[in-house]
Amino acid sequence: MRNDDKSQSRHCNKVRSFAVYPLETFGYQAMPARPIHDWNRGSRAERIRQYCAIGAMLALIAAIGAAQAAEPVSIRASSRGSAVEIEARATLRAPYALIWQTLTDYDHLSDFIPGMLKSQVIDRRGNATIIEQSGNATILFFNYPIDVVIESLETPPAFIGVRVLRGNLKQLEGGYRLEKIADTHDEFVLRWSGLIEPSFPVPTFISMPLLRANIRDQFRGMVREIERREALRTENRARVQ
Repeated sequence: MRNDDKSQSRHCNKVRSFAVYPLETFGYQAMPARPIHDWNRGSRAERIRQYCAIGAMLALIAAIGAAQAAEPVSIRASSRGSAVEIEARATLRAPYALIWQTLTDYDHLSDFIPGMLKSQVIDRRGNATIIEQSGNATILFFNYPIDVVIESLETPPAFIGVRVLRGNLKQLEGGYRLEKIADTHDEFVLRWSGLIEPSFPVPTFISMPLLRANIRDQFRGMVREIERREALRTENRARVQ
């Protein structure tokens, strides 16, 4: 065998051997995940590079969301200083009482709202209900835990206002609005609108898609539960008849 052939053979053997070595052999250690709120770590140039890379990925997510605009649920988001203003809208075909009962089923919201791990009524004061909630807002590899106590103020027949009393949201002010569509039977427009601001500074191009995705998923979860309950009601009524 020629010398260059022997050298090439030795090189191939090394490559094959390297491929089966465990990573620990080379002193590899998994990098611990940084807390989601630690945006100020590292140099300014490093943070700018990270933000740009993240921004590119989130732009892709936004493009995918735009392609889904034809869905029955529509979502709009815009920046208001360091807060994000979000509006959601859907058309529902269900009795008013069923819709209102689902919107105010506070103790069971975590059963059908994506990302919500806990929802528990801790006090009632007239038409105001105090609720302790916890969950996660997630997009890509970002996971922002949410742990709040909110007040839900019911103003039948059209509005349920929500505001944060304490927790790790600096601002949460909004609510559901229910509007009957004229000249229809049991057909309503359900809207959610509000301002949300995390308790720590986050660049808008990160907080906007993060919170938009969170409200979108929660609003869809509410709409699907209303539709599920209406389908069950209709099925039960048909059986009785």
